[in-house]
Amino acid sequence: NIYIKSTIMRNTIYRYFFVEFISLFALILISTCVIVWIVQAVNYLDFVTEDGHAFSVYFTYSVLNIPKVIGRLIPLVFLISLLTTILQFEKNNELLVFWTSGLNKIRLVNFVFIISILITLFQLLLSLSISPSSLNFARSILKSSNITLFPSLVKEKKFNDTVKGLTVFVEKKKPNGEMLNVFLRDDTSSNAKSRTIIAKKGYIITKGVMPFVKVGVLSEQNFLVLFDGVIQTEKINNKINFLKFYKTEINLASFESKTTTYPKIQENNTLSLLNCIKPFLDEGKTTLSEHQCRARIDDIKSELNRRFGMPLYIPIISIIICYLLSSRKESKYYFSQKYIVFITAFTILVFAEIMVRYSGNSALGTIIYYSLPPLLILLNYLNLIRIFKFENLDQ
Repeated sequence: NIYIKSTIMRNTIYRYFFVEFISLFALILISTCVIVWIVQAVNYLDFVTEDGHAFSVYFTYSVLNIPKVIGRLIPLVFLISLLTTILQFEKNNELLVFWTSGLNKIRLVNFVFIISILITLFQLLLSLSISPSSLNFARSILKSSNITLFPSLVKEKKFNDTVKGLTVFVEKKKPNGEMLNVFLRDDTSSNAKSRTIIAKKGYIITKGVMPFVKVGVLSEQNFLVLFDGVIQTEKINNKINFLKFYKTEINLASFESKTTTYPKIQENNTLSLLNCIKPFLDEGKTTLSEHQCRARIDDIKSELNRRFGMPLYIPIISIIICYLLSSRKESKYYFSQKYIVFITAFTILVFAEIMVRYSGNSALGTIIYYSLPPLLILLNYLNLIRIFKFENLDQ
């Protein structure tokens, strides 16, 4: 009966500790994520103000970047949450209740370590799968997006080069959207060096087209309609052709914005990056070309080390924070010890962040980066056992 009661009490303590920690962890993570996301979303406004994408594209792209933000914040938020939880328990004398009820300190250390493993697995899931997929999907949305805000980006008496390969000059723009004395230069044609169009007037209209005939989904696209002008085409053989027209239409959907549409390294899935450094999986699984793999091999290794290695530093933080269990608030060293513990844990995170940036440049850096977590965990865990072994339960 005593053993059963002791087990029930321990489980109750563990459950209480876990609920308090995870509640604080979720609160801090969500709060900081919202702040960082808002700051980041402001930077993405260039997609609308300069590149002409719709607000829906901008909002969707911003939301899809949230998993990346969460993944970057987890280690620091874990440090702050665990530190705050233990300090709060100590302040309310709840730790003293734990010790006097018979809970061994090293058991609580083990429980905290288990929590850190769960957080580590969560971050691994984010960094290896969810975040790259989300970022890649966000990039694909930009790539397939039409330049819906092009009409509002065209300013009178100013050369507008929002669209890649297309420069537009309008002498005057009326309130009804009509443009007078339009000059347009198109450098995107594959059959000519360039194409210059001069027209007396023009306007932009929106039409519904059917790009997905099978599913019957209508998509609106912008067309530039020009009147009374001439088209000057410079051929590859340096010949110049002139063509007068009364009316012509240019589909703006055929042009791309200046937004980067090819996936960045962090937006590629993990298997694609692994195939770049060692093609031991099926051929053709990587989304990067052979040239891209060779040219950016160091960056790819660093990205893989970030995805696999950074989560491994979370358990170290849990062990370091557990040094606070060996002190009491009445101790004259308690005030300074909590700052020493925080600075030590924070320094480890900063060191890990620095190391991951240079780990792709050398094999030695990679070895140090991956060998440090298990080594520090083992040494500090053994040291905690030594410290707690000689303490009384009410300490």
